Amino acid sequence: MNHGFTYPLVSSRRGFLGTLGGGFGAVALEAMMWQDVRAAHAGRLPVIDPLNPYAPRMPHFAAKAKSVIFLFMPGGPSQVDTFDHKPLLQKLGGKPLPTSIRDAVKASKLANVLHGTKDELMASPYAWKQHGQSGMWVSELFPEVAKHVDDLCFIHSMQADSNNHAPASYQMHTGDIRVGKASLGSWTTYGLGSVNQNLPGYVVLFDAGPLGGAANYSNGFLPAAFQPTRLRDKGTPVLDLLPPGEFAEGQRASLDFIRDLNLMHRESRAGLTELDARIASYELAYRMQSSALEVGDLESEPAEVRRSYGLEHGEARTHSFGRKCLLARRLIERGVRFVQLYDMPDKDGWDAHGKLKENHTPRARWTDQPVAALLSDLKQRGMLKDTLVIWASEFGRTPMMQGDNGRNHNSAGFTIWMAGGGVKPGQRIGATDEVGLLAVEQPTAFRDLHATILAALGLNNDELFFEANGRQERLTGIAGGAKIIPGVLA
Repeated sequence: MNHGFTYPLVSSRRGFLGTLGGGFGAVALEAMMWQDVRAAHAGRLPVIDPLNPYAPRMPHFAAKAKSVIFLFMPGGPSQVDTFDHKPLLQKLGGKPLPTSIRDAVKASKLANVLHGTKDELMASPYAWKQHGQSGMWVSELFPEVAKHVDDLCFIHSMQADSNNHAPASYQMHTGDIRVGKASLGSWTTYGLGSVNQNLPGYVVLFDAGPLGGAANYSNGFLPAAFQPTRLRDKGTPVLDLLPPGEFAEGQRASLDFIRDLNLMHRESRAGLTELDARIASYELAYRMQSSALEVGDLESEPAEVRRSYGLEHGEARTHSFGRKCLLARRLIERGVRFVQLYDMPDKDGWDAHGKLKENHTPRARWTDQPVAALLSDLKQRGMLKDTLVIWASEFGRTPMMQGDNGRNHNSAGFTIWMAGGGVKPGQRIGATDEVGLLAVEQPTAFRDLHATILAALGLNNDELFFEANGRQERLTGIAGGAKIIPGVLA
């Protein structure tokens, strides 16, 4: 069976060679086309010095933000219990999901959010109030963050392609539900470098780490130099950073000798990015010995600043998250480009399949004061205008009940917020339906969020790519596949 295809009949050696020659021509044409593509983007692609990969680079256009602090809440905070007020949900608590909403969800590509829940809506157990001149609704879970609503831009219509933690988390971080892709922080530092050459350009802060592990914040296929550095918020920021006292005096001479040997080894191995990254990392580690100790000295901050972040709070987890937020501000203040901060003190995160109040109430308490203090501190120092702050998770939770007063995962419609860095404040973008299940107004994909973040940093998402395995890889997928979210950027 030939399924309708017509195969060329080769009846002679001359015919065979002619057909083969045509194949070579196609290969040559493809190579020439790739050369044209590279030439067209030559002025846009980052020029990376492999031995100084974090050297500052010009953005594609005028940037609104210089740096990013990404506050990630693993597990899926419930939008209908935090920032997406739904009066009808309060009235319909205990009743079935309205048929019209169920049918709309069934007709969408995210119908699996209906699985695993009771056909019973659960009213939010929290009181709600309007705040600020913008009149934004915030639940009682976040009384301190609520004081900053006029600086926030809420996106109430986010959607993820997966309703499972790890794939959705990978997509939020890397643009793809599969592992192996480069993270937003790696793309940012690949495109822009960093300002402070004595500290890493991309830093991650966490205790237990995000669901799905290091694939969330990996450099993926990007050169190894753009992997993040994990810093600790207590003690020495990087373990084994300082040499034993008896070796300190000769350390510089030893590193120079190692560098010379590595450079000799590198001469015949051009393009081996792992070797370039190792040489650069030795030098960065040497420079960090004083800078990292200084940036990690949180006790040098004034008492009122430490107190505002919760460093004197009676609860250990508020104290811990507060230290991370304060360290994030200190890192950005010193020119670090991207700080990824995870609220993951244990294996569960915000994953409230049962007993939502027992899960959400303490987690909001541990994070509310530090996040509000970060916003206040950045604004007071004049840093919020060019620091993009993002509060997000991999998805939200259903308005229907699951288990014992819990909620299931909801990738069909959930809320994140952004502040600073050129974001238009006091805005609500998009909306979910009347009970908060499905995004019905301006549904927003992660690729559009990523395009918006890159645009705030002065980067064109289509022109920021890396050629890997013969194809152009982008944070936002194929060229032309993502758009900046209307209304977010000023």
